[in-house]
Amino acid sequence: MTLSQALQWAIHAFNNHGINDSHLEARVLLGHVLKLSHAEILTQSNLDLDQSQFDDFQELVNRRLRREPTAYIINNKEFYGFDFYVDSSVLIPRPETELLVEQAIDFVSERVNDPTYSGEKVIVADIGTGCGAIAITLALTLPNISIIATDISDAALKVALRNSRYHKVNKRITFLKGNLLEHLIEPVDLIVANLPYIKTSELESLPSEIANFEPIIATDGGNTGLDYICQLLGEAGDKIRRQGRLLLEIGHRQERQLFCIINERFPAKRFLLIPDLNGINRVIKIDF
Repeated sequence: MTLSQALQWAIHAFNNHGINDSHLEARVLLGHVLKLSHAEILTQSNLDLDQSQFDDFQELVNRRLRREPTAYIINNKEFYGFDFYVDSSVLIPRPETELLVEQAIDFVSERVNDPTYSGEKVIVADIGTGCGAIAITLALTLPNISIIATDISDAALKVALRNSRYHKVNKRITFLKGNLLEHLIEPVDLIVANLPYIKTSELESLPSEIANFEPIIATDGGNTGLDYICQLLGEAGDKIRRQGRLLLEIGHRQERQLFCIINERFPAKRFLLIPDLNGINRVIKIDF
């Protein structure tokens, strides 16, 4: 069987099972088996697969047909142009979370370019770090920061440490196990957090890829969807330095409820909603 024939077989199977982006999914899985880049997959259509290679490809396709996310099958997900190891112990990084990273980069850039900047490292805390995508991306992008990354999951922290070593930034990130801000002994300049924000009652209605495979600890935001975000807001007052900032990723149509909560907790603070590329309010920025 040729590479092209194997791709067509997988694409047909994916289409029959209602899996979107069937061409891309098939190329990613076949490229993983053959250790070929996307470009090589496209240019080597006549390459012959031996039986062992096709068997391996078929196994991965069958896993995908059972709705296991491709990122878990190949143990890799690209985020902000960097590759991250992922498995079922961590949430798969989403493109919309890149907005949180961009806002963090903007804050640090403003801080270090301020005429009054003392030269000290800007201290950033990534709360609920998961696979470490946010913390590691910031470490790779910004030289003038020191990072604390926390998570309540031992398994997630193990993945995050693995990724930090792969990207050679492990000496710049302090990983701590703990719930939200409990281990922030001293105030920091910036807190970034992508916490669970889906209502418990809505979990069963999520796509199978999320409901059956991604860790519930990373998706379940409690009865309101805002349980952890509210808890973090309640703890943040004395954990952020003057002229610091809090950046939170939020879910669709949660902004009105959060407005009330933020106004109650921080009546004198200035905050702003930032939409993603689809026009959905995705990040809340609170200045301290």
